[in-house]
Amino acid sequence: MSALLEARGVRKTYGDHDVLKGVDLSVDTHHVVCLIGASGSGKSTLLRCLNLLEVVDDGEIWFDGAEITDPRVDVDDVRRDIGTVFQAFNLFPHMSVLDNVTLGPRKVRGARRGDAEERATALLTRFGLADQARKHPDALSGGQQQRVAIVRALAMEPKVLLLDEVTSALDPMLVGGVLEAVRELKAEGMTIVMATHEMQFAREVADEVLFLESGVVCERGTAEQVFTDPSDPRTREFLARHLA
Repeated sequence: MSALLEARGVRKTYGDHDVLKGVDLSVDTHHVVCLIGASGSGKSTLLRCLNLLEVVDDGEIWFDGAEITDPRVDVDDVRRDIGTVFQAFNLFPHMSVLDNVTLGPRKVRGARRGDAEERATALLTRFGLADQARKHPDALSGGQQQRVAIVRALAMEPKVLLLDEVTSALDPMLVGGVLEAVRELKAEGMTIVMATHEMQFAREVADEVLFLESGVVCERGTAEQVFTDPSDPRTREFLARHLA
């Protein structure tokens, strides 16, 4: 199986701080890859490099058979097929939920309003948000806003979905609903790269887990391998703190 999304020796530096130090990543279609590690380990920066929000300083990123770090590539064209959801929901506060979800398909994909609204309504219904469609984001709970952000990304029909700590900003009582939405996406075969602090969830859903520390992938393997029998002492120390 050829990888849908790959990072090859990716390096990213801010000033004199090396955030990513030659990271390799390979994501097959329909697989879920979870990035774990402490805050500041490079997980979010890696995701931002994968969707070209950050320019890599060295290395290559390949998506759907093409090198997207080639300077001749149309960045906006690439991003149409890479959905991204951040921990800070980033919904447009002056627009209704329905308008938030349909904006991309209409303006970027060229969908007719009626078609975009029909698909958006179906997605909102699927994620238990149909009755929120006409409301503005500030009328929703944090968990509802995060699910709207996921729906907005899905409305673009991406080939891969990047999730950056999507539960970190939520009250613990609201985390479950968002994680359940991700479970459903995995069950349907969505390709996902997810940075998360939810260790038990990563253990449950991931086809592969990467443990990052200080911009380096210290360990990679199946969820069973990484969580049950990690080989690197840094991984063992991290999991001892976070699985206790």
